[in-house]
Amino acid sequence: MLTQNQAAGIFDRIKKLSTADEVEVLFSGGRFALTRFANNTIHQNVEDENHVVSVRTVFDGRTARATTNKFDDEGLRRAVESSEALAKVQHPDQDLLPMPDSCEAMGSADEGVRSTQVPARYFEQTAALTPQLRAQGVKKIVEVAQKHKLTTAGIYSSSESVEGIFNSRGLSHWHIQTLAEVSITMLGADSSGWQKANSPDLTNVNPLTMAETAAKKALDSARPAEFPAGKYTVILEPSAALDIVGFMFWDYSGMSILDQRSFLTGRIGDKLFGENITIWDDVTHPLQTGSPFDGEGMRRLRLPLVENGVVKRVVYARATAERMKRSEQKDKVGPIGPTGHGFPLPNEMGEMPLNIVFAAPQNPQTLDEMIASTERGVLVTRLWYIREVDPYEKIVTGMTRDGTFLVEGGRIKQGVRNFRFNESLIHMLSNVETMSAPLRACGEESFDMVVPAMKIRDFNFTEVTKF
Repeated sequence: MLTQNQAAGIFDRIKKLSTADEVEVLFSGGRFALTRFANNTIHQNVEDENHVVSVRTVFDGRTARATTNKFDDEGLRRAVESSEALAKVQHPDQDLLPMPDSCEAMGSADEGVRSTQVPARYFEQTAALTPQLRAQGVKKIVEVAQKHKLTTAGIYSSSESVEGIFNSRGLSHWHIQTLAEVSITMLGADSSGWQKANSPDLTNVNPLTMAETAAKKALDSARPAEFPAGKYTVILEPSAALDIVGFMFWDYSGMSILDQRSFLTGRIGDKLFGENITIWDDVTHPLQTGSPFDGEGMRRLRLPLVENGVVKRVVYARATAERMKRSEQKDKVGPIGPTGHGFPLPNEMGEMPLNIVFAAPQNPQTLDEMIASTERGVLVTRLWYIREVDPYEKIVTGMTRDGTFLVEGGRIKQGVRNFRFNESLIHMLSNVETMSAPLRACGEESFDMVVPAMKIRDFNFTEVTKF
């Protein structure tokens, strides 16, 4: 693993090679190992270690970036020369700001900030996870599948990674992290079940418990009945809630507002969702992961995005905030200023909140309590193939998968064939009846978040599938 001291030495070498007005270097990479299984057997084990240096240079408002994973003198020289040659032929960017120094990167005082520190996200036991230990975990998963005459497939992976930034104005940040992840699909003749989880701390991921849950879903949803499409009370497990709500967070961006492509345009300060919906972006949350700084080295602030259904603000990169202050919308978008959510420059995306945390409800219910309080509804394990239909009303379509159940009289009655849905996220988050305590969840369509299970009325299923 590349260390911070080694990175600092590489940066010093790059500075000496460059003739640019300003130089910024991003470091990323680490070690990634993966054990893949299917048909109740391991069929792949791979491990890769790689570190990348990305050099950005600036000449009189012109900037460009070049990347290499060769850290010898020749490799670094070629990366610097490529970055400088590209920068010199760019058109000047009138929005390009000088690189931040360490003082600016800390950010100004903000009432939403709770802490500048993040919890430990590097765990030795996760970094030490060997192929043999992953194989033992897979063995437990396969034994559960065989016991229930099911077929299982999935992955068990582990990684240790670094992320760092240095620039010629004295800024330097470094972040290290581990991550263990397990994804399990259990397959029956006409049904399936699924579970996925990850954590920096290996002890928070239990392959055996996950396998038993996935197997139960496959068994309980066997011989699925066909029920008509329509509006149902729906209970979304956390992974399902994550994958659908994830489609709205690109819109919580100053650049999206400036480009008139956000569903929040003209709506900041409005009550769009139910009173029980409060959402933060919080990199310091103990269940979150990731670095405490953005692609320019700015500290990520802890921000309220939604409070009791009211949209409070969006996030900003440095240049986007300056553009917004000069725009016609500056008085309609709430607080404006760099929030530490920018992507590495140059880019066309601007910024995005990446550490989403749903606030705990006043009266959380367990999944079992939600089911017990439902006279007739549908329990959904996960969603997939989600696509946007209407960007302003935030209508998305997709399908249920890997464990869809009819709930009647407060009990899971049977598995049902999967549904296609067309649902507005505005409508959905205005009709959340109850929620569980939020937990760290993973999906396949969006990024990891801290989200609750949600019981939602009048969720719109439009078609029934044949599986």
